[in-house]
Amino acid sequence: MDDRSLKKEDYVEPDCVLCGTPYGMDVPVKAVPQQRIREKMDEYMERRDFDGAIRHLRYWMEEAKLGSDLGGQLMLCNEMVGFYRKTGEQKEAYESGEEALRLLKALGMTGDEKGHNASVSAGTTFVNYATACNSFGDNEKSMELFRKAQEIYENSSNVPGELIGGLYNNMALTCSALGWYDEALSYYEKALERMQTVRGGEPEQAITCLNMADTLEAKLGMEQAEDRIFELLDKAQALLEEAGGSEFVPKGYYAYVCRNCVPTFEHFGYFIAAEEFSRAAEEISRALDE
Repeated sequence: MDDRSLKKEDYVEPDCVLCGTPYGMDVPVKAVPQQRIREKMDEYMERRDFDGAIRHLRYWMEEAKLGSDLGGQLMLCNEMVGFYRKTGEQKEAYESGEEALRLLKALGMTGDEKGHNASVSAGTTFVNYATACNSFGDNEKSMELFRKAQEIYENSSNVPGELIGGLYNNMALTCSALGWYDEALSYYEKALERMQTVRGGEPEQAITCLNMADTLEAKLGMEQAEDRIFELLDKAQALLEEAGGSEFVPKGYYAYVCRNCVPTFEHFGYFIAAEEFSRAAEEISRALDE
């Protein structure tokens, strides 16, 4: 018998004129390949191909939107926040950060008001956005976001050491920028303790040591803090040298860390170390460009 009864899709207007999906009907999610996207992004950033990197992210963001993949969109927003932080584009970084926060809520990842039952990925998003805010001098907003991440991480049993170590280091930076030196030093000590348990964590430990040296100078002055500062600089130098030969530290990331550590070594008169790490960064960059 010929069934000529109307079906819902026969009379409901399409939600998307291209795909023909009607209003009110579930749209199948087409997930983007997150791991492959990240790996390709790392390649672009190692070569410092910033134009290629942002084209890559924008292309996959459109694919994630077309595929109704909110999780993929969240990942890409986080990547964009980090990218725009590194390129100094504040407006774009903040837009990506706010979109990431909206996606967290849409995905139900934020838990209750105190962060209980929140996803670790939500904490990582807060850290990512907070780090960008700190880099642009927006320290109050940065600390607000960091506190949310801290609540999530410290109430979770499966947070990798490198994540919580990075959180403490970045919280310390923000505290130092706000003039809260004792709190900053406390967070730096926590960061070192965590990162010592992480394989390939030497670059982060070196960064923390140099940050502590800066904070001690700001708090006590060079004359009073000199011995402790030089102790931290020696430790940072040794850690970076060790990291240079580690199979667990990506070369591109090592070059990035070395490049960022050079000004602090120069500031405290460690000119030989500064030259050593500057040269290492340039050699790695040239090798990656070939």
